[in-house]
Amino acid sequence: YFQDNVRLPQYHMEAVLRQKLAALASVVCRFGWSARMIEQDADGVRVVIEDGAGTRDTIAADYAVGCDGARSIVRSQASIARGGTDFERRMVLAVFRSRELSEGLKRLPPRSTYRVMHPDLQGYWKFFGRIDTEEGWFFHAPLPPGAGSETDTTALLHEAAGFSFACQFDHLGTWDLRVAVAETYRAGRVFIAGDAAHSHPPYGGFGLNNGLEDAVNLGWKLAARLQGWGGDALLASYDEERRPVFHEVGQDFIAARIARDKAFLDRHNPSRDRADFERAWAARESDIGDRSKAYEPNYEGSPVIFGPPGGVSSAHGVHSFAARAGHHLAPRAMSSGRNSFEHLGQAFTLLAFGRDEAAAKFEHAAQSLGVPLAVVRDSYRDERADYAARLVLVRPDQFVAWTGNDAPGDVVAVLRKVTGTAEGAAHRGVR
Repeated sequence: YFQDNVRLPQYHMEAVLRQKLAALASVVCRFGWSARMIEQDADGVRVVIEDGAGTRDTIAADYAVGCDGARSIVRSQASIARGGTDFERRMVLAVFRSRELSEGLKRLPPRSTYRVMHPDLQGYWKFFGRIDTEEGWFFHAPLPPGAGSETDTTALLHEAAGFSFACQFDHLGTWDLRVAVAETYRAGRVFIAGDAAHSHPPYGGFGLNNGLEDAVNLGWKLAARLQGWGGDALLASYDEERRPVFHEVGQDFIAARIARDKAFLDRHNPSRDRADFERAWAARESDIGDRSKAYEPNYEGSPVIFGPPGGVSSAHGVHSFAARAGHHLAPRAMSSGRNSFEHLGQAFTLLAFGRDEAAAKFEHAAQSLGVPLAVVRDSYRDERADYAARLVLVRPDQFVAWTGNDAPGDVVAVLRKVTGTAEGAAHRGVR
């Protein structure tokens, strides 16, 4: 990855986002207002909003995107159905401070999260997560069947840690363990994203990843449509690219993981045969599953991507430095010393390694279609050769749309397909 990971609590991240919003002249914030009604016709969308005092206002726009959570009013009023798996388990969430817990866990290798497995948990997780390196923690655990608000959360914490410790709670709450995904991410001019489109337990950090990826995927496509260089097929590709990814996240990385943990401890129960458990545990390289099919969201089956024959959009994939259509670009060093990611922006980007004539053809075709295109010319040496292609066309969301070693026979057809303005399926075979 181009940048290191940063462990950032949600309230810190929201502060960063609010600062960014305040710097954008095109954004008007209405904090404290709620959507009450949404309606659309062929010309646009109207959203009725209301503040805490009951004052109402109507916002008119070309499109609306509901990012209003798992109980989305926008999704409901757009008549978008949602289905999934309900595990019928109530979970507790605790946010607390404890230096004693931090000290007590020093007997274990330093980690950002500590997960507890036990046969009685039936595959469900108890886990601690660090908010900071000193005393900030969060904790998730399944509540005992029939447990109510009187549950002794402190006892659950001590049981999970294996020792008693003093702590001060900042938040206590509960949530239902379920995986759900909308049947479509679009209804006419109304879209949904984030938890409004999909929700699952906070396992593995997939929720925020998917929400942000939804926003980035849809954002540039809406901009392209409104600016006139993107077609409606580009907007349709939002659902076709993003929904299959989350469907597999929910089923293969969340639900299947719960079942896999249960099956593992059913077979290798340490209270029944500790030696067998320790052998099995040592052999268990990863609790994610087959590393050759890791979490690597890709859009190989997208109609606006030149993916491989028979390709499908999926959450499963293989990480590679090679540039592959439908996959996220990997960062590589340019001859200037800057990273390739520092050359990517809000337009399409063509990385052209020793192919100046082909690059000129792309520039001319993009200009004739009004498609924003930045061309980065460089040599095909050192880390750049890892891309295994001399021409790499990258979308504004940093996913590769097309690769080749020479200019295609019809550059215009390539750009029409990746911008969703191709007529019918005639251009799908263009390479």
